[in-house]
Amino acid sequence: MERARKHELVGELNATFAAAASIVVTHQTGITVAESTDLRRRMREAGAGFKVTKNRLAKLALVGTPYEGLTDLFTGPTAVAYSSDLVSAAKVAAEYAKQNNKLTIIGGAMGEQRLDAAGVQQLAKLPSLDELRGKIIGLLNAPATKVAGVLQAPAGQLARVIKAHADKQAAA
Repeated sequence: MERARKHELVGELNATFAAAASIVVTHQTGITVAESTDLRRRMREAGAGFKVTKNRLAKLALVGTPYEGLTDLFTGPTAVAYSSDLVSAAKVAAEYAKQNNKLTIIGGAMGEQRLDAAGVQQLAKLPSLDELRGKIIGLLNAPATKVAGVLQAPAGQLARVIKAHADKQAAA
């Protein structure tokens, strides 16, 4: 690869890393073209991306980004999953790694917060932004009586305690 093309690739990777909210670093050995295409399709559908990287170029691209501390993870057959939301890349990578043992998660980061493989797995278990939006909309669409019932419950309990205390005073 000629020098100008390498410089261009480093610039593209640097822009990708700078814009990403989270990065998952993986080792992928023996993944076929069909499997790689399937993984990339899943990533795109989730709003994430997946790139096989040259370690030397990736290390250069990490400079000046919040992910600079990940350089030691770039050894061996490395690929990077990234997304603009915190959960998508980790969720898809973890799901794919369960199904295909040719992909191994070795670490990652959310901004400057470095994660080991277990941390990435925990991140993958969090609800996605779309799931959280759905829950909020569900709460907003709940009938007003449910909201009123929840708000009145503490007041009703307080009234029962006062009544019980008054009954106790009257009996004595």
